[in-house]
Amino acid sequence: MLLPAKAEVARHLRRYRAWERAMLASPEDRRVRATFEDSGYTLCVLMGKRCAREAADAAERYLRTTLVTYLREQSGRPHVSAVARRGPPKANRRSRAGR
Repeated sequence: MLLPAKAEVARHLRRYRAWERAMLASPEDRRVRATFEDSGYTLCVLMGKRCAREAADAAERYLRTTLVTYLREQSGRPHVSAVARRGPPKANRRSRAGR
């Protein structure tokens, strides 16, 4: 999975938040609303999300965590901290032939 540079994510997240504030201040302004929607779409593409709010949340998580932690969160799989055993699998020592 390719991820964008954190500086790029931070720049687009700032842009999205600024246009969000502008849109909330003047919701009737079509130019502001269109630019806000464009910035949301860009953030969606950048973060691989379908919704601008999800993309903004993902961008914030991505910026405050390490790459490994972020990818682990996205995969939905828990982190297993157990040490992997080395060597061949243990063979069952009991024979089933004698049963």
